[in-house]
Amino acid sequence: MNEKMIQLHNILVRFGDFEALHNINVDVREGEFFTFLGPSGCGKTTTLRTITGFIDPVSGSVRVKDRDITHVPIEDRNIGIVFQSYALFPTMTVYDNIAFGLKVKKLKKPEIDKRVREIAKKVDLTDEQLQKAVSQLSGGQQQRVAIARALVTGPAIICMDEPLSNLDAKLRVQLRNELKRMQKEFGITTIYVTHDQEEALTLSDRIAVFNKGYIEQIGTPNEVYNHSATEFVCNFIGDINRLGEDVSRALGADPKMRNYIRLERIHVNVPPKESDVVLEGRVESREYYGLYIKYYINLGSQVIKVIEKNDGINIYEPGETVKAVLNPRDVMAYPPAQEGDAQ
Repeated sequence: MNEKMIQLHNILVRFGDFEALHNINVDVREGEFFTFLGPSGCGKTTTLRTITGFIDPVSGSVRVKDRDITHVPIEDRNIGIVFQSYALFPTMTVYDNIAFGLKVKKLKKPEIDKRVREIAKKVDLTDEQLQKAVSQLSGGQQQRVAIARALVTGPAIICMDEPLSNLDAKLRVQLRNELKRMQKEFGITTIYVTHDQEEALTLSDRIAVFNKGYIEQIGTPNEVYNHSATEFVCNFIGDINRLGEDVSRALGADPKMRNYIRLERIHVNVPPKESDVVLEGRVESREYYGLYIKYYINLGSQVIKVIEKNDGINIYEPGETVKAVLNPRDVMAYPPAQEGDAQ
C-alpha cells in the first residue's frame, strides 16, 4: 500500500485569466481510497479531470506508477470514470452499457460475456437486470451499472465525481457502505470527489481538503477532523464552536488567536478530571436527535453548542443550570486571518 500510484506535481490550471488550481501536489498510494473534499468551485473536480485527461494543465505533471501521463489521451490512461450524471446510454441494455468499453477494445464475445457477468455479480446486478434498459432501473441500480462499466475493463485507477449526489439520503448511506466494501474487495486505487464531509470521513483512507484552488490539508479522516491544519478546515469539517475571549481565557488559550472546540469535546454535568475547566451555564435550547442531543448553553459571554450521547436518563431542560466541562487540550487555535487571505 506504500507504493505511489498517482503523483500530481505542481499542477497549475487556468481557464482564460482565471487560475483554477495553484500548484497542486498530491501523492496517492496504491490501493488507497483518496478523497478530494471541498465546497463548490474549490478545484476538486478540476483536479480529478486533470488526472483523467479531460483538462490539460498549464504546467506541472501527472504520473501514474512513475509514467508521465500529463498529455496522454483519455482512452490510453487506463482509468475508470464514474460521472455524477452516470453518463449511461439510456436506450441500451444494462449488459450493453457494461460491455461498451470491452467492445471498443475489440475483445471476443465469449470474453466480453464472461467479464460482464463477473462484474455484474460483484456489484449486485442480477441476470434479469442485465437485460433491462438502463432507463428502467432505479437511481441506485444505475449507479451500480456506472461502477460496473468503469471497473469491467480492469483499470488501475477509478475516479468518481460526486457519484452519490443524485440519490436520496437513505440510499446514499447504503451505497456509500457498498462502495467502501467493493473498493476494498477490488483493491483498486480510488479518487473520490465530494462536498459531503460525512461521506469523506466514512469512506476515505486519506482526504485532501480543497479551498479556492489550493489544498489546505492532506490527512487521514482523524487528522483533518481532530487536528485541522487551518481555520478553513476546522470550520468546513463538521460543526464546531468558535470561542470568545472570556471562554478562551478561562481555558488558558490566547484570546488574540481564533480558538475553536468540537461539540462532542464538551461534556455536561460530568465529574471533571484534573486538567478540566468547569464553566457554569444555562441551557437555552436543545435539539433531540435520538442517538444524541444537541444543547445550546449560555455561558454568559457566549452560547456554546454541546453534543451529548442520549442515555435516556440525563436530559436537561431549557432554563436549567448546568456545568460545562472542557479540556484546554481540545482547543484548536489559529492565528487571526489576514484580510484577503486565500488560505
